[in-house]
Amino acid sequence: MAKMIEQQAPFHGSATTPAQRLELLRTMMRIRRFEEKAAEMYARGKIRGFLHLYIGQEAVATGAIAALRPDDYIVSHYREHGHALARGLDPNRVMAELFGRETGVTGGRGGSMHLFDVGKSFMGGYAIVAGHMPLACGLAVAEQYKGTQRIAANFLGDGAVNEGEFHEALNLAAVWKLPVLFICENNFYGMGTDVRRVSAVIEVYKRAEAYGIPSEQVDGMDVIEMHDAVARAAARVRAGAGPAFLEAICYRFRGHSMADAELYRSKEEVQRWRALDPIGQLERKMRAAGELDDATMQRLQAEADAVAAEAARFADESPQPARESLMRDIYAPADGAKADA
Repeated sequence: MAKMIEQQAPFHGSATTPAQRLELLRTMMRIRRFEEKAAEMYARGKIRGFLHLYIGQEAVATGAIAALRPDDYIVSHYREHGHALARGLDPNRVMAELFGRETGVTGGRGGSMHLFDVGKSFMGGYAIVAGHMPLACGLAVAEQYKGTQRIAANFLGDGAVNEGEFHEALNLAAVWKLPVLFICENNFYGMGTDVRRVSAVIEVYKRAEAYGIPSEQVDGMDVIEMHDAVARAAARVRAGAGPAFLEAICYRFRGHSMADAELYRSKEEVQRWRALDPIGQLERKMRAAGELDDATMQRLQAEADAVAAEAARFADESPQPARESLMRDIYAPADGAKADA
């Protein structure tokens, strides 16, 4: 009987502590509220261009990044707000970047798809699908050459797996035994195209196995499972065993971008996945374990609301980039002008 009770415990087998689980819940709630606020700001015309929301996939970034070292590199795709916030980038500066303001993490030059913070080892979101995978390998080559235990974590979407860079990067990483951890967020849709329509093999992890890379499929809607899987994989990579690959099965609750009419999937499908909401899952498990009560949950929600509201206020009151800043951070001067040193 004792063994049965232990097996049914909400966090049986996990290396996480109650304090860590509370922090995971806090992070997911802050990402969710930040993204909801970003959607609101987009609707009000404060944010323009593309805006790809991370709502529904919070467990992947939160669990994975919490299991990495603070100095491990993060190389992400264009749906990277959640990764940036999970890594600890300032929400105010992230929102200001979405607004295109001078106080943004890249001075208003990157917008939604190109967040960057060298101080946090957050090496950017990239709009070219799969184009960032060789860059992650390059960072891994540098650390391998220097003999450090620093690894590169490369987040990619399922839409990247039919691109040439996907196969080139995996092959190179395997041949050179690079310290890189590939994490594929498989939400089943490349923009509006179902993965089953474009891939003969829909289990992405099997593609990585073809290159001799240890690969695993993970429940990306469960932040604890995500954390533990990344912790195991990162330990192998850090020990010099070469690359690893995780396929996180997840689902975005909103469209591909704010411009998406979402005509390619049914409301019933979305509702089925919403029942697996990663925030709700962790909340229920923590309550069952006696680690969470109503007062704490209300406090966490109030904190998340306050962070999102302050980020929007800060961004809206921040200045637009000055015209002369166009000449900043470039490799060569234009029209004879002197570039910044």
